[in-house]
Amino acid sequence: MRLTVIAAMFMAALAAGANAAPTAHPKNIIFFVGDGMGINALTAARIYAVGEDGEMTLDTLPESAFVKTFSNDGQAAESAAGMSAYMTGKKVNNEVVAMHGGRALTSLAELAKRRGAALGVVTTTRVTDATPAAVFAHVRQRQMEADIAAALVPGGAGYNRALGPKGIDVLLGGGTRHFLPATRADGRDLLAELRAKGYRVALDGAQFDAIDGASSAPLVGLFAPGDLAYDAVRDPAREPGLAAMTAKALSVLAQHPQGFLLVVEGGMIDVALHDSHAKRALQEITVLDTTLKATIAQMQARDPGLKNTLIVVTADHDHTMMLNGYARRTGKTTATEPGVLGLVRKVADGAPRVDADGMPFTIIGFGVGEHRVTGKRSSAPALTDAIVTADDYRQEAAVRSVAGDEAHGGVDVYLGAIGAGAGSFKGTIDNTRVFELIKAAAGW
Repeated sequence: MRLTVIAAMFMAALAAGANAAPTAHPKNIIFFVGDGMGINALTAARIYAVGEDGEMTLDTLPESAFVKTFSNDGQAAESAAGMSAYMTGKKVNNEVVAMHGGRALTSLAELAKRRGAALGVVTTTRVTDATPAAVFAHVRQRQMEADIAAALVPGGAGYNRALGPKGIDVLLGGGTRHFLPATRADGRDLLAELRAKGYRVALDGAQFDAIDGASSAPLVGLFAPGDLAYDAVRDPAREPGLAAMTAKALSVLAQHPQGFLLVVEGGMIDVALHDSHAKRALQEITVLDTTLKATIAQMQARDPGLKNTLIVVTADHDHTMMLNGYARRTGKTTATEPGVLGLVRKVADGAPRVDADGMPFTIIGFGVGEHRVTGKRSSAPALTDAIVTADDYRQEAAVRSVAGDEAHGGVDVYLGAIGAGAGSFKGTIDNTRVFELIKAAAGW
């Protein structure tokens, strides 16, 4: 029987013997979130990267579950409510960050800090965006990003005291505009305040590379005024990639003997999907998957057999991406094969399938999105593979929206787990249950 890559690594580590004795609970918790990474997007990313019969690292995790993502007031959650459920174990209203009834809800991050564990957050969006914010902040509206940033500065006005006297240990992503005096209404320089508290601050790729990962000194890296760039067009001199940021975070957090909680978000998946940019979304999912693979390998080297480490991967909500039916198998996307990004073609002869107007259409589409032909599709030029595989192509939608407003869906999402305590994740569970299972596994 062929072993998967992850299973082979796991068995090899067991055969080699553990360098660290297992604890009653895993002391290291790593929580990956593909923002908006629904089942359809995951399937499309697999076909894009490795073909229909290939395996991504996400496919090889030994434990899995389906997760219900509805919020307290919505059938489809947005990121603040979805991530708050994971972090606090409570349903909150859409747009609210880790609060219910005007009261702050205790988070996994705060429980971890109470137990002396370190805390890290890595994201490809602004560190003050809804998903990362739900880890360390409590605000009535996710748009309160200046307040979210202030929650990170130990001892400062608006600091979240539940994070303890030292605060977060690693914070990497974008969003400098919410930390600098010129772009804050209160004129505070939060980066200067963080430096005064002993934080190392990196603002570009060179400064990031110079950071000593063997030091436990707290680290903040902010590499863009807003979100980071898509990985495919990222300038490494300005912005480190998700894999590099995660690896550095793990190195710093591993210096803490009481273990750590690290949250890693592939946030640009969601940004791409809202813009109906399927190609960018699939590329960003592939980056998250590559980062997951590297993280498992890095932790196996530190903790053979993952006896003291639990890694969980999921999404906060779905999107309306769909895969249109009866397309022939394409295999992965290459320079000469558009793959899942291309037109729906017949199995028998490879000719494009056509709609009721006699026009070809794409494998990937959206339920809601800004690109929808008015009237008959025959009134617009016929689509070709060259057109629909372009980097800036927006797939067509059934319902027209304003630009950038493709919608979240309410479909359950995938969860995968590996390591100590992973076996508790199974079946169909509520997103609030994920909090309970992590909390129980960690003994927090």
